Amino acid sequence: MTRTKIAVIGGSGIYDIDGLEGAEWTTVNTPWGAPSDQILTGVLDGIDMAFLPRHERGHVHSPTTVPYRANIDALKRLGVTDVISVSACGSFREEMAPGDFVIVDQFIDRTFAREKSFFGKGCVAHVSVAHPTCPRLSDACEAAAKDAGINVHRGGTYLAMEGPQFSTLAESKMYRESWGADVIGMTNMPEAKLAREAELCYASVAMITDYDSWHPDHGEVDVMQIIQTLMGNADKGRALVKRLPTLLGADRAPCPHGCDRALEYAILTAPEARDPAVVAKLDAVAGRVL
Repeated sequence: MTRTKIAVIGGSGIYDIDGLEGAEWTTVNTPWGAPSDQILTGVLDGIDMAFLPRHERGHVHSPTTVPYRANIDALKRLGVTDVISVSACGSFREEMAPGDFVIVDQFIDRTFAREKSFFGKGCVAHVSVAHPTCPRLSDACEAAAKDAGINVHRGGTYLAMEGPQFSTLAESKMYRESWGADVIGMTNMPEAKLAREAELCYASVAMITDYDSWHPDHGEVDVMQIIQTLMGNADKGRALVKRLPTLLGADRAPCPHGCDRALEYAILTAPEARDPAVVAKLDAVAGRVL
């Protein structure tokens, strides 16, 4: 058993956690550069918590410039065991309406301008992301959402686009009709892949703000309407987060789905062939197996 430490990566509209005891902003240095912001640490209902504003306070980073590797490395260095991603998204499904939440379980990665792995030349590793989110952690998010009175949908495919522009109408129709995506956003990739490489349980809570551009009754994405929905979603997101410590508990057994052992057989580079400089950068992420 280990001690639970929950991290929340907050997206647009969520810049802190209510009710943290001993809250303080902590600077964490990583070999991958500075994370998006300082990390807010504290205790909530007896459970250690960490909060990282994905876009930095004041919304400084675009989805492309978010330092995803530094963010995940920093959380790992702080001893985080479970990561909850909370992010705004558009919906491709009539029944997944603005204001609803979706507990995502699959991704289609269409990003192209981001570093997507901690590993590379000098230390090669291949982890499985067939099931990129943790069912145990997703269960807790679903239960917390329902307890908070949020209309939540369990399961959905998240199309991760590069951005920062929204989709064309043709793209929106293709993602919805041909590819079978349920929601669309700009930030969960490569975040989910990196969390898996760092052996962190990861769950994604997508907060719907709009119907993208496919919906005949809604037309193009209206940023002002998104912001209005975003504010209401942020309050609900904080209510969800507030309920997680009680649901997850202080004592944490090994993940039944193996998220915390993802690197067990993933590193292919022979020990004598590994680049010492690369290995040094992986001290937090892969220290358990290196």
